[in-house]
Amino acid sequence: MREIVFDTETTGLDPIQGDRMVEIGCIELINRFPSGRTFHCYFNPERDMPEPAFKVHGLSIDFLKDKPLFSHKVEELIEFLGVAPLIAHNAMFDLGFLNAELARAKKAALARERLVDTLMLARRKHPGGSNRLDDLCARYKIDNSKRVKHGALLDAELLAEVYVELIGARQANLGLAASDMAAGETRVTIVIRTRAEPLVPRIDEAERAAHRAFIATLGEAAVWRKYLPGT
Repeated sequence: MREIVFDTETTGLDPIQGDRMVEIGCIELINRFPSGRTFHCYFNPERDMPEPAFKVHGLSIDFLKDKPLFSHKVEELIEFLGVAPLIAHNAMFDLGFLNAELARAKKAALARERLVDTLMLARRKHPGGSNRLDDLCARYKIDNSKRVKHGALLDAELLAEVYVELIGARQANLGLAASDMAAGETRVTIVIRTRAEPLVPRIDEAERAAHRAFIATLGEAAVWRKYLPGT
């Protein structure tokens, strides 16, 4: 299964009012593992950079003025996205800007049905908590120390790790060596990584003892008895 995790940086909050996308970063996942393929580009927005936006991502007009226009890279981007599901944090914001740029380039809009919004996933999984990307990285012990300012590719890389945690798909310590697998015409290297710091156990010793005591009451023929320590 192929999925694309992406993030954008912009000149503001509203593409309808003339704000433009100035950066996009995309990470390809194959069967929930990063394949190593990415798409990353800065764009000349053909307008000024408001100070509030500059404080968020640090991209100045002086830096962006010699970057390509979106229309110059649109075919490459469309090819990279393909028909895969699109994963983003607060996804309608990013899709609004991406579709506005596609409309300017006279290309078809991306359907919202393709979106997987990790903010919505996080709110369902952690109701009442803060679900900003930085907070989710802290919750799942994902190193985001390089995230001094917002950056589309770095944020997409972090979000890819957060997404795998949110859907419970992380498979660390499987005892598998790094191996190659075919994914269409792409050779994908899967690297099994272990956590630098394990997650806090969800079950304490008192709960384990209570479970063992319950299993012990099920009788000698109970299949679960053979999994009790010392049996």
